Amino acid sequence: MSDKPKIAVLDDYQAVAFTMTDWTVVKQHADVTVFNDHLVAEAEIVTRLLPFEAVCMMRERTPLTRQILSQLPNLKLIISTGKRNASVDEKAVEELGITLKTTGYFGGGAPELTWAMLMAIARNITVENANLRNGMWQTTIGTDLAGKTIGIIGLGNIGTKIAAYANAFDMNVIAWSENLTEEKTAAAGVKLVSKETLLKEADFVTIHLILSHRSRGIISQADLDLMKPTAYFINTSRGPLVDEKALINVLQQKKIAGAAVDVYDIEPLPTDHPFRKLDNILATPHVGYVTENTYRLFYGDTVTELLKWLNG
Repeated sequence: MSDKPKIAVLDDYQAVAFTMTDWTVVKQHADVTVFNDHLVAEAEIVTRLLPFEAVCMMRERTPLTRQILSQLPNLKLIISTGKRNASVDEKAVEELGITLKTTGYFGGGAPELTWAMLMAIARNITVENANLRNGMWQTTIGTDLAGKTIGIIGLGNIGTKIAAYANAFDMNVIAWSENLTEEKTAAAGVKLVSKETLLKEADFVTIHLILSHRSRGIISQADLDLMKPTAYFINTSRGPLVDEKALINVLQQKKIAGAAVDVYDIEPLPTDHPFRKLDNILATPHVGYVTENTYRLFYGDTVTELLKWLNG
């Protein structure tokens, strides 16, 4: 048995952790185990992590709750990618004397994916691609963006970028969030409206909020019922911001034109989930931050923190 420190790298779905940065020095001084699968059951997570002194985790994949952390007496260091990770109980980490470190974050991935999804549903790109492969030709009519109204819920870093994209495409841009001011919307070239007005008037509704106890479920069945039957709903932020059952309901009943979703209540998405079968939703597997630049930053900073720890 090696007496080197044991390090676990979790949820490396694409098996790329060792290709994104140089782990040579870390592997010289520690035993590093990379896990490409995802565990859900608490007992399985505890059993897997029990031997490790350091755990490197991808943000919001495997949860590290107080219940799990209290059963890991060997754990001394957690490194989480991104600036924040809602799936780590930070209070428990502190009380148990575990060190928690985070990495930098590359902010381009999420807004770029949001816009890609918006354009894909507006122009029926995935539908036309599938139909072309099946021998058909020009089966739908696309939606123009110029002159259409986009409603942005949350005008933070990502929401502001979406507003800039929309202005470049000559769209009418409106926005709402609980504490949004006219000064901020004006600076972004956006009109401040009420939540109700946004949902009623927007041809595209896109949500960009941090998930918290206050924002959880901020889009309800009643909110979705306000949308136009020709409108699209987009969520690349966090699944629980939206009542998922309500979104499924409006899509099944064709109450809105469609949706584009990258985030879910349960991830990875269960194999029997309705989003996998509905024909009026574009669904992707939480890939908003899964880009080359982001991963290089995530794993590069992870290695930097590991070397600091190994050097005492």
